[in-house]
Amino acid sequence: MNSRTSRHAFVFVLTMISFLSFAYVLRATDQTSSTEGVVTKIDHATKTVVVKTADGTEHTMHLVDRTVVQGGKETYKGADESASGLKEGSQVVVHYTTKGTEDTAEEIDDVGKGGLKVSEGTITKLDRGARTMTIKTADGTEETYHLTAHAAADAGKDTADAAKKSAHATVYYTGQAGHKVAHFFKAM
Repeated sequence: MNSRTSRHAFVFVLTMISFLSFAYVLRATDQTSSTEGVVTKIDHATKTVVVKTADGTEHTMHLVDRTVVQGGKETYKGADESASGLKEGSQVVVHYTTKGTEDTAEEIDDVGKGGLKVSEGTITKLDRGARTMTIKTADGTEETYHLTAHAAADAGKDTADAAKKSAHATVYYTGQAGHKVAHFFKAM
């Protein structure tokens, strides 16, 4: 090979490596969204769950091996187990990713009666970097919650602004290893 051909081959290889690395990074950073609603249908055959939001929109969520259902006393993981951990009529929050037109449930939080524990109070501190949030309850005690990756992602600028204004929040959490872990919260 002459030096010009070698140089073109080298540039081509570097370009392909850069492209593949960029594609991998994009794939690894799928955006997670969340929606809150009521489970209206569970289809074990297709491994899907339909969630109807307050505005009447129905979302079909696909259950996969990495799907986790949190709530009550149990945690369910995987498509088959997750479907068995849900009931029609359950109030849920679904954290999901979208590829094309398909929504994939990453985590489903049962926020209805018998689901995750609930606490209410005023947000006094929100640290997205440390993934923690502190609220002051009605009796004046301060409780600090560790945020799951999904809850931290949901804690956008509007929540940070709400924390500065001492906004009221409802926190849905579990107890894990002696810590309160917030899976979802609503700032009002």
